[in-house]
Amino acid sequence: MKTILDFAHKKVKKEKFSMVTCYDYGMAKIVAESKVDTILVGDSLAQVIHGFPNTLHATIEMMALHTAAVARGAGNKFIVADMPFMSTRKGLETAMNDVQKLMVAGAHAVKIENADGHAELIKHIVESGVPVMGHLGLTPQSIHQLGGPKIQGRSQSGAEKLMNDAFIMEQAGCFSIVLELIPTVLAGKVTEALKIPTIGIGAGVETDGQVLVLNDMLGMSPDFNPKFLKKFSQAHDNTLAALNLYASEVSDKSFPKPENGYE
Repeated sequence: MKTILDFAHKKVKKEKFSMVTCYDYGMAKIVAESKVDTILVGDSLAQVIHGFPNTLHATIEMMALHTAAVARGAGNKFIVADMPFMSTRKGLETAMNDVQKLMVAGAHAVKIENADGHAELIKHIVESGVPVMGHLGLTPQSIHQLGGPKIQGRSQSGAEKLMNDAFIMEQAGCFSIVLELIPTVLAGKVTEALKIPTIGIGAGVETDGQVLVLNDMLGMSPDFNPKFLKKFSQAHDNTLAALNLYASEVSDKSFPKPENGYE
């Protein structure tokens, strides 16, 4: 993906696309060499990188810092950056200042959770020349209001609201919408109803694209095993084995060898 037009073309051609959440220069360089289509610099960095219990601890300074790091390594990959907790609720000027910080840092678009109270802001951001990705279903910034990481849209009223919110975001100008932890059937209905593409995480196979946190899909967290996650590698085990091997070779003096030194 190089522009938002690529997202639309994929939808029209019914071609699935992939997105990974990435937070740093080194990993972004690897993603740049891969077939993955686009990168999300997610506010989940508060948890994955900084060790906080939820995404509420991500600040605009953290988001801009990590976005800049990713941008330096991402090559020509399209980069979306999360608007952090409360950044969209403190007035238009504050929100636009935060949008500017993320775009200057290297993002090509910003992502906003929830449609409630955001239609006019999304419209203003889009009219200012900045693409906006929406996010519905389980929205982590509302984790306390939702009562925890629960599947959304299971009731008829919940499904109807999610569908309506998707239309609101589309009409406000979003170029795509992330659907997180909602029933597969509902995700399929939303995807079919919208002209813009959907990106699923825990939303089944019917969405136009999929997103996973890079650290999760690499298997870096052995204790994190939600149903929606497939681990495509065992990075935790491999890294731990490499560290232990290094420590052992230092201890028994088999590393460094003469060829590892200099004349």
